[in-house]
Amino acid sequence: MENSPKERSEVEAKVLDKVGEVISVVKKAKHVNQVICALHSLAILLFPLDASLLSGAIDERCRELVLGAKAPSADERSKWWQVFYGGAAFSTFARVLLIDIASDWLACFPFSARQHVYDVFFVNGLATEVVQTLVPCLHQSGRDDLDVKAVHSTTERLLILCLLENNGVLQMAREFSSSSHSEDYINENLKPAVSRVAQIVASIPDKAQLRAPTSLSSHFFFKQVTIQLLSLAEERNMNLLEEGACLKSDMNGTLLFVGEIFSRVCRRGSVDVLLSEIIPRVLSHVRSLLSLNIDPLVSDVFESYTGSQFWLNMIQAMKDSYAVERISEQLLHQLATECLSDVEAYWILWLLFHQVSKHQISVRAMFADKFLLWKVFPVRCLRWILQFAVLECPPESNSLAKGHNTRNFLDTLQHLVAVWSNKEFVQSAPTEQQIYVSAAVGLSLEKMSKEELDETKDVMHSILKGVSCRLESPNNLIRKMASSVALAFSKVIDPKNPLYLDDSYTGDTIDWEFGLSTPEKGTPEQGIDKTETSTTSVLEKGFTHKGNDEIASNGKSKNKKITESKLVDPDEIIDPVTLNYESASDEDDNDDASENSDVSSDSSLQPYDLADDDTDLKRKFSQLVDVVGALRKSDDADGVENALAVAEKLVRASPDELKHVASDLVRTLVQVRCSDFAVEGEEDSAEDKRQRALVALLVTCPLESLETLNKLLYSPNVDVSQRIMILDVMTEAAQELAHTKIIKPKQARALIATTSETQAWFLPSDIGPPGSGPWKEISESRSLLNWTNRYERELPSKPGQIKRGKTRQWSLRSANKQEAQLEWSHNKFPVYAAAFMLPAMQGFDKKRQGVDLLDRDFIVLGKLIYMLGVCMKCAAMHPEASALAAPLLDMLRSREVCLHKEAYVRKAVLFAASCVLLSLHPSYVATSLVEGNIEISNGLEWVRTWALQVAESDNDRECYTMAMACLQLHAEMALQASRALDSPEATSISKNVGLPSSLSKGTIIIPQSSVKYQ
Repeated sequence: MENSPKERSEVEAKVLDKVGEVISVVKKAKHVNQVICALHSLAILLFPLDASLLSGAIDERCRELVLGAKAPSADERSKWWQVFYGGAAFSTFARVLLIDIASDWLACFPFSARQHVYDVFFVNGLATEVVQTLVPCLHQSGRDDLDVKAVHSTTERLLILCLLENNGVLQMAREFSSSSHSEDYINENLKPAVSRVAQIVASIPDKAQLRAPTSLSSHFFFKQVTIQLLSLAEERNMNLLEEGACLKSDMNGTLLFVGEIFSRVCRRGSVDVLLSEIIPRVLSHVRSLLSLNIDPLVSDVFESYTGSQFWLNMIQAMKDSYAVERISEQLLHQLATECLSDVEAYWILWLLFHQVSKHQISVRAMFADKFLLWKVFPVRCLRWILQFAVLECPPESNSLAKGHNTRNFLDTLQHLVAVWSNKEFVQSAPTEQQIYVSAAVGLSLEKMSKEELDETKDVMHSILKGVSCRLESPNNLIRKMASSVALAFSKVIDPKNPLYLDDSYTGDTIDWEFGLSTPEKGTPEQGIDKTETSTTSVLEKGFTHKGNDEIASNGKSKNKKITESKLVDPDEIIDPVTLNYESASDEDDNDDASENSDVSSDSSLQPYDLADDDTDLKRKFSQLVDVVGALRKSDDADGVENALAVAEKLVRASPDELKHVASDLVRTLVQVRCSDFAVEGEEDSAEDKRQRALVALLVTCPLESLETLNKLLYSPNVDVSQRIMILDVMTEAAQELAHTKIIKPKQARALIATTSETQAWFLPSDIGPPGSGPWKEISESRSLLNWTNRYERELPSKPGQIKRGKTRQWSLRSANKQEAQLEWSHNKFPVYAAAFMLPAMQGFDKKRQGVDLLDRDFIVLGKLIYMLGVCMKCAAMHPEASALAAPLLDMLRSREVCLHKEAYVRKAVLFAASCVLLSLHPSYVATSLVEGNIEISNGLEWVRTWALQVAESDNDRECYTMAMACLQLHAEMALQASRALDSPEATSISKNVGLPSSLSKGTIIIPQSSVKYQ
């Protein structure tokens, strides 16, 4: 019953007088019993107390006062309670309770007294007012006469008691519901009050002290708050929710409070805690309705069910768009980990988001635009999004179904296809996002009909544009996306004649995950400093593992393995005629196997088909001139095939005519079209023979062959596939030259020592004990950087030392034949490094007829940069590398190259820059700084800053991984250079050389260190 204004004023005056009286007694109290009696005199006017519960905790005089106190009637007590908590009395009195009494007297209170005359003012009070009074005391500042620690601990205890143990948050939700119905609490005041209280409640974990109870930690606190508020969904009568509240601007206060609390929980990063309680409850609710076996199960069934009202309005009550997006995104990810069907997932999304998406454009755009184009979800989540937001109908048997309203479907599909076909999207979007959008386009096309295609304007044009753009990519996965979408689109046009651009497709179902599981953030990359894995292998893998078949994308051959190192014996005599019928494989015949030509086998007496005599009549090539002539006869397919079969071995025989024929042979091999004469299915074999022949030419006759190849590289008469082949051949040849092995016969030692030795200059001296083995080069596998060449040899046993025996292999060959030869490893590449690199770097940025490396032919540019990086690595630790590093870095740092829009090119630049870091000797870097070589110091500093920029901002994951590896190499190089600067040799040089003023610009910075060498 409402009080009249006059009566309310009278009660308010009495309440204030009583509060003032109690505060005065507390201030003057000399004993704790006086404080207890004073608090009891006020508490009995507000709450129904049993005085006998306090009788054993106080002395006899105070006991008589407590037992003799007269309790008011229930109606009068209710009036006092409303005035006390609705006005200024509670806030004033609570300050005394929380500061003065908590600091000075509360520790002396018996448990029963603390519970019935102290805690009761907070536990049985108005929860919204209590929380607004308690929370500010968590940051109470100290005074000389104040025990701040006691104040904080008391406040934390009361918060746990009121909000968690007594369901204070649920009580607040109910209080706001009653407030929205009262005449003196209009809607304009309700929303700010709800927002203020929700803000205070959500801030409690942040404001709690460092050693506060775990109940006030964000995870536990928000979990308990969520459980309390979700209990509203279990109240089947829903008396707290107005019928049709979702259609009114003045939404029920309970829902407003729930929405504000959930929004702020999401804002504070605890959306996972929120969803861990929401998902089981809403899933149980959906399954309970599905178990009714209502056929068909339509939306009206869910809307009419009383238990659905809370879920239908919960998300709409969240006014924070960011919180709605966060909870929607996390909901989809967590549902993907649950064992639920597509039907269950659809109805969960419908229950939570149907109302809000119907009334808010931003939520519709979130599902139909942001969640389809700019976010990445598992493919099963993508199906749910399409079904709910685009197709707008329940699925059928866990498969996509299309509703009657197709306008939204067609508009969304047109928008998807327009973005998917954009070339900038292909160039800049991460691979994961391209997979996701391609799957969205493909799944939508699977639900499209030929009639709907005719209604659209630009879908066909956009599909063809997007497929064409992706087929040009060096990334096999991106080309697979184009093939999948093209297949789905062809089924729309003619279901009986699907278009297969990829032979790997089997059956009618398309794998829209493309064989990959959805990547998750935080997946650890493989360590780049493991014993068996070097940084350079990470960099090389990052660039090449997706580009192994870019020639195949143009209908040409695939990249082949690097030609194995050959053993070159200058004294070997080869008959060119015998090369025609040797095995085409690289495996040599076993020399250890003895042969007896006089022994006839039974197979020699078997009859044979005379038709096979054609192979015996084929022309035998013994001269390179004949090979060139045969290759030029494009109408003689057999002749071209036979010439390719023997070209490599004839070239490696190094005949006298090689230098004179090399240029013509290189040009002819590049221009021959293997696909024109090769048998269908054997094109790769012919391409392999051609490439191996070109590699052999570059290895045996480098200068003449390189002169021709460099002219052809930018010639308008060759196509992209031929340019890529030229660069691949140059890369393989450089690696073979760098790993060439030389076999020399071991010379008998003269009795008189000579001043000159027959061994190579780069091997250590043969001085040592008699019986020492030959020097062999060993490679460092544990270090990221191999700055020196190391050699080892076997030493004879000391006198008296016993060695374990070894397994011996017996044969008819002389046991001393192998010992009579000495195998040397010799890097023959550095002397040809300039011929490989400098002509290729000249004019790469010029646009000519048929040549546009910076834009259209970006694959060629990436291959070119990769080849230059391999060349630098092959010349590592040699003077040639130091001379070629500056022009290569100058090419890499050009804006058109290092900031290229294609990730393929950026990965190549990272690889080449890392190869430069590997190839430079630390002493050269140190000397360059001392002598003022600004080109090297500026170039190395650019590598560091650019790699940092890529690691921070590049959206391609492989670019990020390679940039981090590059930074590690730079740090190692800087550390080695700093040690070289500290060496005595560098110190003496710096004393004798006058440093130019420009040296101050040269710096080496070691990442994660404050050391800077200038």
